[in-house]
Amino acid sequence: MNIPDIAAVGSIALDTVTTHYGTHENCLGGSAVYFSISASFQAKVGLIGVAGDDFPAEHVELLRSKGVDLEGLEIVKGAKTFRWSGSYMNDVNAADTHCTMLNVFATFDPKIPESYKKAPNLFLANILPSLQLNVIDKMDKGCYKVCDTMNFYINSAREELEKVFEKVNVIVMNDGEIKMFTDCENLITAGKTVMSRFNPEYLLLKKGEHGSLIFGREGFIKAVPAFPTEKVVDPTGAGDSFAGGVLGFIARKGRLTNENVTEAVRYGTAMGSFLVTAFSIDAFRDLSLNKIEERVEALRFLAD
Repeated sequence: MNIPDIAAVGSIALDTVTTHYGTHENCLGGSAVYFSISASFQAKVGLIGVAGDDFPAEHVELLRSKGVDLEGLEIVKGAKTFRWSGSYMNDVNAADTHCTMLNVFATFDPKIPESYKKAPNLFLANILPSLQLNVIDKMDKGCYKVCDTMNFYINSAREELEKVFEKVNVIVMNDGEIKMFTDCENLITAGKTVMSRFNPEYLLLKKGEHGSLIFGREGFIKAVPAFPTEKVVDPTGAGDSFAGGVLGFIARKGRLTNENVTEAVRYGTAMGSFLVTAFSIDAFRDLSLNKIEERVEALRFLAD
């Protein structure tokens, strides 16, 4: 049985993205894709997602070339892949969405291969919280669970999202999401509120170019700086790439502890900083673990 280190469930998309560096049409995208390729530098990932038969074969081959297991990829004949178009002309930290066509993703019902159910780690990307709960229930009990979310589900599916938060080991949110969720502008207070209410092991709070905040059950642990990136070409997928770096580290080293959580966040920070320098996943095409570790070392230096 081919058991991956990480099972990852989320969206698979074809994106059209406009930034100050131009427009790229029908790019490979989706939360599961960004996460899986990011994590693949450190671990074997099993991707769970759905696409239509218009999904280009070269994208499938790219995922395979990165060692991503695709037994959990469902291709629906006669259907179209989820498509999103947006731009970052006003704010590089917030996309303006121009068009969303859910297509086959509208009826996504994750089909989890038996081998994936035994994966020691699970990443729940920003899909419907009801689907996240469904996947959690199908995994082995000892699975280490990390979840992400987005503003839309905070507003539209809060009750189910709270149930997800109660069941996972690590919650990943950005500053805008946690402010919306807690109705609190102060990030330290907001982080402590989430920790006290849901009691995960850790909360990783992303602040984009301003780095990340780490919270544990004892309270605020540490702030981790961002890597200074001069050229931000396309930030789409940066959060999922961050999560891929973190959970890839977890897969290599075991569960997070107060001693290693900062290092895990540095790996996540490194992956996000690489990703944003090109459109889609292009910055990951020729990336190596050696280059990633060099950037992690630079992040250690920044913290000293």
